[in-house]
Amino acid sequence: MLKLVFFVPASHLDEVKQAVFAAGAGQQGNYEHCCWQVLGQGQFRPMVGSSPFLGELGSLESVAEYRVETLCSAGSASAVKAALVAAHPYEEPAYEFSALVEI
Repeated sequence: MLKLVFFVPASHLDEVKQAVFAAGAGQQGNYEHCCWQVLGQGQFRPMVGSSPFLGELGSLESVAEYRVETLCSAGSASAVKAALVAAHPYEEPAYEFSALVEI
């Protein structure tokens, strides 16, 4: 089992969550669409060559973003990643997969 963590602007929270759930994330036992989320503040500075969804080249941008954590199987990770990237408004969304250890 893997844990997926991603960051998404508040404006696209539900759209991105639904995409990763449809691709196989968020299942735990007899439950689906499971996740944990918290609102925070993200920042970035678009540099030359970027095509930012928000902000202007060279200017520091701050935006309300959610950190979302959910589970997915290793077998569905590629499809979940593809769904996340396709639904996310940023050209380079921040995300990570971590392996979970059963004890």
